[in-house]
Amino acid sequence: MTTVVRFAPSPTGYIHLGNARPALMNWMFALKTGGQFILRFDDTDLERSKKEYADAIEVDLAWLGIKPHRLERQSERKASHDAARDKLIEAGRLYPCYETSDELDRRRARARAMGKPPIYDRAALDLTDEDKAKLEAEGRKPHWRFKLEGKEVVFEDVVRGAQKVHTDTMSDPVLIREDGSYLYTLPSVVDDIEMGVTHIIRGEDHVTNTGAQIELFEALGAKAPTFGHHNLLTDATGEGFSKRKGSLSITNLREEGYEALAVALIAILTGTSQPVAPHASLEELAETFDVSMVSRNSARFDPAELDGFNARMVHHLSYEDVKDRLDELGLEDAEALWNAVHENLSKFDEVTVWRDLVKGDVDSVVADEDRAFIDASREMLPAEPWDENTWGEWTNQLKSETGRKGKGLFMPLRLALTGQSHGPELKTLLPLLGRKACQDRLS
Repeated sequence: MTTVVRFAPSPTGYIHLGNARPALMNWMFALKTGGQFILRFDDTDLERSKKEYADAIEVDLAWLGIKPHRLERQSERKASHDAARDKLIEAGRLYPCYETSDELDRRRARARAMGKPPIYDRAALDLTDEDKAKLEAEGRKPHWRFKLEGKEVVFEDVVRGAQKVHTDTMSDPVLIREDGSYLYTLPSVVDDIEMGVTHIIRGEDHVTNTGAQIELFEALGAKAPTFGHHNLLTDATGEGFSKRKGSLSITNLREEGYEALAVALIAILTGTSQPVAPHASLEELAETFDVSMVSRNSARFDPAELDGFNARMVHHLSYEDVKDRLDELGLEDAEALWNAVHENLSKFDEVTVWRDLVKGDVDSVVADEDRAFIDASREMLPAEPWDENTWGEWTNQLKSETGRKGKGLFMPLRLALTGQSHGPELKTLLPLLGRKACQDRLS
């Protein structure tokens, strides 16, 4: 049997690092099992769903390395949802309710005051046809609830192991709003059935919902998929990420120059038994990663960690890995430049900073006490051609002639040649600068 997974975001905003986690977990599962990945937009909320967000989600997922096998939109599947609605009504599992939000709040408050669980009391099941007609004549429109069987639902979670949910402690979930539009649950279950979804991997905040959803699968005559619930990615304080706040949106991370693979690995590996370490590709990671590696503990992520990890990823990139990207920048001596500077980059685009330093003007820094030494170093510059041995030959001669050594020898040369107190090894940078540029900067 081919495994089929899905990621079903609502296109009501830009996805963030927390949203990327389930998307990537499902992608890992599809890669691991040779299965299919469906991108399915939960866009039944026509007022809040926007095409611009759906388009952005597709771009963000592609940037992260996710290549959906199918693209579906729930808004185009209303006929299937309506058919399921009618089937549930006929079976007596979907029933109309007329309470207002205020009335429901008061009932929950009374239940709490009496020491009872604040769940819906199913009062609407006692309404006669006359009662319903009277309420509708008053202008009330019903919302529709799914009648739970109130049982112990047992399922094997591929992340958390054996799980039990007691649906007798839950309110019958609302599936249809007063305006006739569907909430998430019914379209999701119907589409999972018709699309042959075999595994649903999502955040642990859905564990309790799973009990009701398994009952809904069964009420529609289908076997429920296998579920897996991973821990949620939070910030360093334990607070969840938010579309509304724009917390670490994938779009922003891309625009800020982070490596897609670095972002993906952070989103997948944080809060697992596998260390957050560089990998060549998601395909390579999928060979060793399994959702059972996800911890039951929280997955806290300090955004500051991304900077350090991104730098590690850049340092691991060979020239062949970035050749096309360097070609797009139109760099001269691209291979030599990359090999010289990449271990000093935090982000790929910083290579242009060093390109400008090599090829452009530099504000040389020469202290008064170093002026004579710098003049002498200019006079002792070796003849070209230069290679990586030139720096050693030059500095050995300077050491012998001036008596300087260590930091007193190397730092004045670095400041004069680059204007920086840190950076790539000068033995690799010197051939890129060339004799003429060095003479000018030592003047």
